[in-house]
Amino acid sequence: MAKLEDGDYYSHVRQEIGQLLPGHVCRMLEIGCGRGDTAAWVKQSHNPSWVCGIELDPCAAVAAAQKLDHVITGNFEALDFPDDFHSFDLILCLDVLEHLVDPWQAVRRIHKLLAPGGVMVTSIPNIRYFKVVWSLLAKGQWNYEDDGILDRTHLRFFTRSSALELVQCSGLQLEVVSATGMEPGRKARYLNRLTLSLLKPFFEYQYVIRVRKFSL
Repeated sequence: MAKLEDGDYYSHVRQEIGQLLPGHVCRMLEIGCGRGDTAAWVKQSHNPSWVCGIELDPCAAVAAAQKLDHVITGNFEALDFPDDFHSFDLILCLDVLEHLVDPWQAVRRIHKLLAPGGVMVTSIPNIRYFKVVWSLLAKGQWNYEDDGILDRTHLRFFTRSSALELVQCSGLQLEVVSATGMEPGRKARYLNRLTLSLLKPFFEYQYVIRVRKFSL
């Protein structure tokens, strides 16, 4: 997860996913919805008929329940869903998969929850980010932190290629992949230009990906 100020961990609105959202959304699910601010933002912009969130933290889930149509408190990997819990046009899974014991099985489960033509939008941090690589190679340091790429609650780590393999492991088809970390004003943007983009994978902080479930 990107570095955030205290108190923003569960409430940050992920507006960078806006261009990846489908034009029409009827049923929407956000896994790891936090306080529900991102899902509420999509609810306002795309007017889905039903928005559900899943959140592990009980306090954040209570806050989300004030903004969304339904909130489930618990671990996505361990939850049992009713038979009619499926056919979602959009599933958000932002900064979540790297926290899971078996993210590959989680993607397979998400695949089943999607409606034909539905999309999953996910974000996954890049372990090749230059600050992480530099600390490891030059200083021999791999220091876990409260947030960021080396968030101490991360169980899995991904590069671009392994992140793309993960989101496609169940047969979901890749449509869009973009990266954060080189927005205007960021030092990494200028470093990327100075190196003629030859080191671009090391300046990409996080991958934002859209995959789609196509019907046969």
